[in-house]
Amino acid sequence: DLSIITLDDGKANAFSSEMILTLNELLALVPRDKGALVIKGRDGIFSGGFDLKTLAAGDMQQIFKMVSLGYKLLLELFSFERPIVAAVSGHSIALGLFVTCCADYRIGKEGSFICQANEVRNNMDIPVQIMEIIKARVNKNYFYSAVYHSEAYSMEDSILVGYIDQVVSSETFTECVIKKAKDLASLPHPYYANTKKVAQHDIVKKIDRGIKKYERQIGIE
Repeated sequence: DLSIITLDDGKANAFSSEMILTLNELLALVPRDKGALVIKGRDGIFSGGFDLKTLAAGDMQQIFKMVSLGYKLLLELFSFERPIVAAVSGHSIALGLFVTCCADYRIGKEGSFICQANEVRNNMDIPVQIMEIIKARVNKNYFYSAVYHSEAYSMEDSILVGYIDQVVSSETFTECVIKKAKDLASLPHPYYANTKKVAQHDIVKKIDRGIKKYERQIGIE
């Protein structure tokens, strides 16, 4: 009862429009009434965020498309009807970190890896459709440093921040991910989905409104 999606572009696992669309196609194949989903990165990196090549090219229509798809992906993952385990196999940065935050349980691999919401340091703000997800995850004692100050945290420190739930050795990483995913897969349907829907109701509405506002601003109907 496990579905496993692996992010691996051989580089930074950047979320281009193409990668997001492919991920959406895979998510459509995942059962919504049973089991659990694992999203894992390649060795050394979970994801570095949005595709920098698209951003650097300066084609605003392509940038708007990619960003809009990214926002919708976050909402899809955050409100997913079955449990998601993020297998954080390395650096988790920007959109990669926000995808991590959407998961129900997040297991990090030991190593010299960081988790960072680096938007403010890179001359970007964090819109409501992402902020609501962060607010639901980040420990309030770390909120200023993590979000306003864009601090980078080690995998171990990310537990205190709220980005990560558990850190395990590289030798036991896959075993621990599968064990946790199997445990969460046993949660009965529809009780898990119903409980999650009630808990997330207000947040999901704010995220959805934020996405629709963004799309109006960029001219997507």
